[in-house]
Amino acid sequence: MNHKHEFSMVTPEQVAKDLAGRVRQLRLMRRWKQVTLAERAGVSLASLRRFEQTGQISLKSLLRLSFTLGRLPDFEGLLQPPPGDSIAALEAMATTRRRKRGSQ
Repeated sequence: MNHKHEFSMVTPEQVAKDLAGRVRQLRLMRRWKQVTLAERAGVSLASLRRFEQTGQISLKSLLRLSFTLGRLPDFEGLLQPPPGDSIAALEAMATTRRRKRGSQ
C-alpha cells in the first residue's frame, strides 16, 4: 500500500494553539466571557482557560465548545479516508461498500 505523507513544519502543538485562538476569537465576537461559554458548553471554566492559554483540551470538551459556537460541522470532514489513487482502487471501494442497515 502506498502511503503519501506531505512534509509540514506545523506541529500538533501549533495546531492546538491555533484552534484555541480561533475559539477565543469566536467567543469574543459574541462578546461572551469565558464563564459564559464554559457554562453554555458544559465545560469547566478551568478547562476553557487552560485551552485558551495552552491549546490543551479533551476532544469531548473541544466538540462541546464547537457545538456551542455553531462550528461542530467543521469536524465532519476531518480524517476522512483519501479517495483512491487509481481507477482500480476506486472500483474496489465501490464494490466493497457496506450495506446500510434498515428495516425490512
